[in-house]
Amino acid sequence: MVRRGLTAPLLILTAAMLPATAAVAQNLDAGKSPAKLFAEGCATCHRSPRGLAKGRFSLTLSWFLRDHYVTSSDSAKALAAYLASVDEPPPRGAAKPGAKAPRSAPRPPTPAQSR
Repeated sequence: MVRRGLTAPLLILTAAMLPATAAVAQNLDAGKSPAKLFAEGCATCHRSPRGLAKGRFSLTLSWFLRDHYVTSSDSAKALAAYLASVDEPPPRGAAKPGAKAPRSAPRPPTPAQSR
């Protein structure tokens, strides 16, 4: 049985210790590249990042990712930007090294001359 004189100090001591024993939140995505975030969290269901951001606004995509897949808004923004960058077509003038030049349209046959 606890005496009345000890009840108040015990409550104060218990209340003071609660914040010290609370779990410290950790950002499990800290320091990971967007490609690594995709590989660890998305690749189990999606083979490739291509097409996942197609037709979606970056802001709404990052909100969705934050709510469902990553632990911080910074990671969600980085992953959304990565998904959008993968979907962008390469610039028109950029060709892969060693690629052949595109063929032009075939010429029509020259008319045969009668002799």
